[in-house]
Amino acid sequence: MFPFSYTRVSDVPAALAAGHRGGRYIAGGTTLVDLMRETVERPDELVDIDALPLRGIAATTGGGLRLGALVRMAEAARHPLVRTGYPVVSQALELSASPQLRNMASLGGNIMQRTRCTYFRDVSAACNKRQPGSGCAALDGYNRTHAILGTSDACVATHPSDLAVALTALDATVHLLGPDGARHVAIGDFLLLPGSTPQHEQAIRPGELITAIEIPAHPRPLASGYLKVRDRQSYEFALCSAAVALHVRGGVIREARAAAGGVGTVPWKLRAVEQHLIGQRPSPALWTRAARYATAGARPLRHNGFKVELLMRTVERQLRVVGGGM
Repeated sequence: MFPFSYTRVSDVPAALAAGHRGGRYIAGGTTLVDLMRETVERPDELVDIDALPLRGIAATTGGGLRLGALVRMAEAARHPLVRTGYPVVSQALELSASPQLRNMASLGGNIMQRTRCTYFRDVSAACNKRQPGSGCAALDGYNRTHAILGTSDACVATHPSDLAVALTALDATVHLLGPDGARHVAIGDFLLLPGSTPQHEQAIRPGELITAIEIPAHPRPLASGYLKVRDRQSYEFALCSAAVALHVRGGVIREARAAAGGVGTVPWKLRAVEQHLIGQRPSPALWTRAARYATAGARPLRHNGFKVELLMRTVERQLRVVGGGM
């Protein structure tokens, strides 16, 4: 680990000032500290923001839900407003990492976490995320766990967050505060496709701070859930996952939200699946037909072609689970 300075701040203005001069924000530290140990990240200054008043979970006036950026994953997963209103979020959190990490990791840090691609974390390997212009070792390497959607010639690494998949399905927004004031960005615009600049992973400006995540109001009742398929049951990242939310009234699907994880360079919004579901009556045949749209645009690599069928099966299964009792 390389030398660095450490600053602990207790108010937002001090945090923004430190961030503006180039300091890297840290809360739970469950991702950044690991990357520093592996010398993937070499920040000159860490700014500890854990004491900032960015906690709390509350319903919004419009009927949605606001989650403070420094709320711990474990706290959010067990909160009554999350468990009863948005089970897909609670389940995604509980299927993430280990209990110890969930007790430490913040929600803001979770959606900011960097890929678990082995080539990214191996400083001897070519990686455009880590060193722009060096190449992507995964393209011709062992790429079983890599992405089949949203890839480019510069990067095929998957986004690791389960929470971000659920938030993408629900069309959440990320609230930011920086030197130019407050703004909010849709989660689908906040997490960036690699394109030719995979080192730019989020639409966050220098010195900006995530203050909250907001889930918009959805019609009730809203049935939802998260399914994660992985090599082992304990503490493993997804080979494929599916977040689904359905609103059914009068025996017809009036609203559908779906996203997939473990298969895309960002959490993958399944818009074609959603469109195929709306206006239809729930049925096993519908789940099968809709799931086929999940793989549109897939570009499998040498070792991960199995993810195409796995994605269809995962989405179909979760549609059955969420919509089966309707």
